[in-house]
Amino acid sequence: MTAFELFGLLLAAHALADYPLQGDFLARAKNRDAPIPGVPWWQALTAHVLIHAGFVGVLTGSAALAVAEAVCHFAIDDAKCRGRIGFNTDQALHVVCKLVWVAAVAAGVSA
Repeated sequence: MTAFELFGLLLAAHALADYPLQGDFLARAKNRDAPIPGVPWWQALTAHVLIHAGFVGVLTGSAALAVAEAVCHFAIDDAKCRGRIGFNTDQALHVVCKLVWVAAVAAGVSA
């Protein structure tokens, strides 16, 4: 697979994971400043992040990049939920992460 193809698949997986697979429940429950009563915000955010990390791990073949995605996605979404960044910045940062994962694969990261 070419780097361009991998990038395209990572973007498609991101769109799938951030919209239909997140749903209204996770989108609302992951917000630490306004969580759904009785639902720990960190559990909802972690569930959402693991969906993204799973896609990155499968598409890149790298557990290390899956972990990197999980850490970055958690931090970015938490910042968005807390009002520190807006929606467009959130999405731009996610795309930058995908570019970094493609560069890492091209450089031979495989663990």
